[in-house]
Amino acid sequence: MIGAEVVVRTLDRCGVDVCFANPGTSEMHVLSALDSAPDMRPVLVLQENVATGAADGFARIAGRPAATLLHLGPGLANGLSNLHNASRALSPVVNIVGDHATGHRRLDAPLTSDIRSLSETVSVSTRCAMPGRGIGAETAAVVSDSLGPVPGVATMLLPADAAWQEAADDIGSLPVSRAEAPEVDHGRIAQALRQPGAVLMLGHDAVRGEPLRIAGRIAAATGAALMAQTTTPVTDRGAGRVALERLPFNPDQARQRLAGAPVVVLAGARAPVAFFAYPGTPGRLTAPDTTVIELCPPEVTASDPLSALAEACGATEDPVVQPPRLPDLRGGALDAAKVGAVLARHLPEGAIVVDEAMTNGVPIAAATAAAAPHRWCQNMGGSIGYGAPLAIGCAAADPTVPVVALIGDGSAMYTIQALWTQARENQNVTTIILANRSYRILQAEVAKMDPTQRSNAMDDMLRIDAPVLDFVAMAQGMGVAADRVSTAEELDRVLRDAFVQPGPRLIEVSL
Repeated sequence: MIGAEVVVRTLDRCGVDVCFANPGTSEMHVLSALDSAPDMRPVLVLQENVATGAADGFARIAGRPAATLLHLGPGLANGLSNLHNASRALSPVVNIVGDHATGHRRLDAPLTSDIRSLSETVSVSTRCAMPGRGIGAETAAVVSDSLGPVPGVATMLLPADAAWQEAADDIGSLPVSRAEAPEVDHGRIAQALRQPGAVLMLGHDAVRGEPLRIAGRIAAATGAALMAQTTTPVTDRGAGRVALERLPFNPDQARQRLAGAPVVVLAGARAPVAFFAYPGTPGRLTAPDTTVIELCPPEVTASDPLSALAEACGATEDPVVQPPRLPDLRGGALDAAKVGAVLARHLPEGAIVVDEAMTNGVPIAAATAAAAPHRWCQNMGGSIGYGAPLAIGCAAADPTVPVVALIGDGSAMYTIQALWTQARENQNVTTIILANRSYRILQAEVAKMDPTQRSNAMDDMLRIDAPVLDFVAMAQGMGVAADRVSTAEELDRVLRDAFVQPGPRLIEVSL
């Protein structure tokens, strides 16, 4: 048995049975070995950042890692953007990067690079398999690293000769450890939450399932505001789910919302800070006199800490849930609120929504808050181009429900190749391109940074309308059915059809 077969079989035995791949010459033996594990499902992508984003999406929905297969240092570099997003989401990803044969590295061939240094910018661990020795154990260790104690991207460098040489089938064990919650005074936190204006801020797994319900009971018992951090990997939302406010992305709005809070208790959330620095404003979003208390960090499973806090609060009453309510559907030319209203009317129960709507995201999220129960995914690392790849991974993890990807036109161009994989896999992904023909979010950033710095050159560099991007043609060229709509009536008709017909669909929305 060669090393590549040991790697693939070990992954399969450790529960890693999906591999998103954009391979090259160094990975040919791994490709051939994929047949050696009957449960392994290879998914071909056309660019490495699609592979890494898909692995992030798979982990978020399945709760376990997928593998990526990338080609040398440049391939890893292409995938770093979405590996960054995955690492910020605490998504377990087994990132396998092919390397030159060990004897070839010293020859400084054109594709030689410092792969380890690239990997360490996004990885919780970086390991290297050696020819003939301990490849199975090393592979199992990488899977274990991805799962904890802090989940994230775990990378294994696989030299070509380690893949093609004979190797023992030494799978090794798969120890998995999760970070433990810190010791806290639950009684003191319960008392703090009873103060007028107190906030219980949730993140990561605290915005899903039982932890979210427990948090809702705590809020009902104490009177604290229940709030999610600005972005979360996956949030359970919709009618019948615990009603959850979200901290605004806009730093001025966020500071205003938190200004009167005497205390902010963090459950799976990070202390709120602005995405960027702005002249003359602090980076922290809480007021100087606000006390910030950490109940449990993001890497800790939140259910036990929240249960202990609920007991200290005497939280026995039911949480406040979102009543079913659909927004009125207004006809005519589309804006983000109308897009959200149409989506709310047709969103199937259990659907997964991937939000890369950028400036259009807030109105759409508000309009769908009381739609049928669904899951909502957001960009945790802020690096754009994650939406279409993440949708691939979500659909691979749960093919029983439709996936909707809300993507700004500027963001979509970063990883437009993802549409081809959606077609190849016949995934039920509906991509809604919100086409405002500009980098609208950067136009807003200019206003916040210093409006006096605007110039003709700046305005021109924030437009993407010359030439106009034709997403319908691009989608059709990659095998995805596509439509362009400009009115609410057109979107209502096309979206209804998209959820009935199998396979991927793209809808370009002219705003």
